[in-house]
Amino acid sequence: MKKYFIISLIFFGLLTSGYRKPETFVIDATKNAYFHNNLGVNYLKEHCYYAAIQEFKIAISLNPNTQATSVYYKNIGDAYMEIGYPNLALQPYEDAIKQYSLNLQYYKDLAKCYKTLGQIPSRIQQYSKTDNPLNKVMLGILYIENGNLKRGITILDGFAMSEPDLLITPSIKQYVKETVDKMNK
Repeated sequence: MKKYFIISLIFFGLLTSGYRKPETFVIDATKNAYFHNNLGVNYLKEHCYYAAIQEFKIAISLNPNTQATSVYYKNIGDAYMEIGYPNLALQPYEDAIKQYSLNLQYYKDLAKCYKTLGQIPSRIQQYSKTDNPLNKVMLGILYIENGNLKRGITILDGFAMSEPDLLITPSIKQYVKETVDKMNK
């Protein structure tokens, strides 16, 4: 009897002890990448450009091959453009488009970078020779940045008509509308 009492006491003690497995801390690189990107954005707002660029680079190294990485590349490019180094901004802008090619803002930022570097005429020739449909987006924006609004609008409108189902198409239509309104004023 004493034996059963001790065994039941131990069993009851184990049931009511509240034991649970210790929590494990999982290091999530993606979450850390978002954190570093947000730190970089805050540094950018505070005009601490070197710190912002370093935070964006950390974010890219933590999460290198996702759609979110394109935002980190764009942010680095913006920081370099802000401090007056368009030659350093060129590669991050191009990498942003390679990571995610369906964001119109990336194309517009890259075109502004080309304009600042004085490369628009050579880039127009380069993008005219390729068969990639998304290069028409870049070509149209380059023409608009170069001042040839009608030609740029025609190219972008043709792209929007030929690719109506892409995610970038509504943005292109809106950009064309804004450009037409600007041209008519």
